[in-house]
Amino acid sequence: MAIRFTPKLFQRFSQITKPLNSSPSTLPVLPFNFDEKPESFVVKKPETGTETETSTKTKTESSILNFENTQELFSTFSTTKLIRSVFNLNMASIDPVVDMGIWVMRSKLLDVPGFRQAILGSVKHSFYEQFVAGKDLKETSETVQKLYGDGLRGMLNYGLEHAYDNDSCDQNYKTFLNTIESTKLFPPSSVSFVIVKISAICRMDLLLKISNWLRWEKQNPSFKLPWKQNTLPILSDISPLYHTLDKPDPLTRQEEQDLELAHERLSKLCQRCLELNVPLTVDAEDTKIQPGIDYLTYNSAIEYNKLGDTPIVYGTLQAYLKDAKERMLIATEAAEKMGLPIGFKIVRGAYMSSESKLAASLGFESPIHNTIQDTHDCYNDCASFMLDKIVSGSGAAVLATHNVESGKLAATKARELGIGKENERLQFAQLYGMSEALSYGLKNAGFQVSKYLTFGPVEEVIPYLLRRAEENRGMLSSSNLDRQLMGMELKRRMKGCVGL
Repeated sequence: MAIRFTPKLFQRFSQITKPLNSSPSTLPVLPFNFDEKPESFVVKKPETGTETETSTKTKTESSILNFENTQELFSTFSTTKLIRSVFNLNMASIDPVVDMGIWVMRSKLLDVPGFRQAILGSVKHSFYEQFVAGKDLKETSETVQKLYGDGLRGMLNYGLEHAYDNDSCDQNYKTFLNTIESTKLFPPSSVSFVIVKISAICRMDLLLKISNWLRWEKQNPSFKLPWKQNTLPILSDISPLYHTLDKPDPLTRQEEQDLELAHERLSKLCQRCLELNVPLTVDAEDTKIQPGIDYLTYNSAIEYNKLGDTPIVYGTLQAYLKDAKERMLIATEAAEKMGLPIGFKIVRGAYMSSESKLAASLGFESPIHNTIQDTHDCYNDCASFMLDKIVSGSGAAVLATHNVESGKLAATKARELGIGKENERLQFAQLYGMSEALSYGLKNAGFQVSKYLTFGPVEEVIPYLLRRAEENRGMLSSSNLDRQLMGMELKRRMKGCVGL
């Protein structure tokens, strides 16, 4: 007989698994292989140097993160949470399951009476609970407190993006501001960052037009933009410019006024973050609108980062882009000349599919690195560069990665440079519900680690999660290490229950 996975079944997990947390009892049979040993799922950079040097380096990198003791690694995880995580991560790693979920959530089936409630209920008690911190700030605060009790911090991200009118921008601004204000109610230091997407507080059509003009200015340096305010270098000599093949239409008076409103919204958010001592990170988006995002971000960074030794405004770099490292170098150099501390969240990237399709449709080469190894190398180089800037006092970084090898490399260098938990300028980060082994391994190694916490009602967050699911299939399928380590810990607990 087929088993139906319903919300009630998920709710009963705590009853089924309670014996595993206390005394021996009848054990449930789980459809996963818990005898597998963790295997590497990252492409490693070729080693250079002598055999002795390579051996010593490899030993140091391996020893800094301990994944062997699963009891210690998952000591704060209930058995219920482990089973849910293993199940959800297995489901999320199967492409047909992701495809079906995306199709259902975008189909007219959700308009059928009763069907919508059933589907949203199932999603809420599975993937939503796995990857979303809560439906509102109250639920999210409970998640943050649990994480803080585990030695982790939270990066608050209300899943808002892509506003198409000023009313929506104003409403999103108020939501972001409310998120910032809420940090006063959280345990001190439990929130490491508040996340903002520029596309939620600046109209999409205007953000695209600004980006087009910035690309046009790059191609025609003598051309000066009348509305352009103080900023850092945005585009490098190898940045893609194919989005703007023709000279854009000038900004209308209304568009210039709307751009000023976008500046004001971001500035007010930064000001409140400064007052509450909670840094603000602006997320990266696709290259079509990224120049406009960087323009607004750098403008606020110049205004607010100069007020202290540690940045209050961070931008985001996507290392899968060929021009990522060069853009980081020129922005950092300009900031240093201004005596301005600069902060970056470094990620691999979340728009690979759409970026490649757009470039191909226009007859241009993809802005994404040609190989995954090139992306790994770029990420590791950018991380290493920013670690040096942390030591010199001119930079700060959030190293957001699910790649174990990158985590080891950065942690090893950070330890060699003397950067530890007490240094607010370095933060490692992973998405909530993913890469738990890496998060807790880095925490146990003595570093500050945050979980990127998306929150919001199911109906509002699902579209955001669907976009992430489409663009991050590789990341979802690379959850192998977590699944295997969690499986091993479940097996250990089962053996303990029956006295094996």
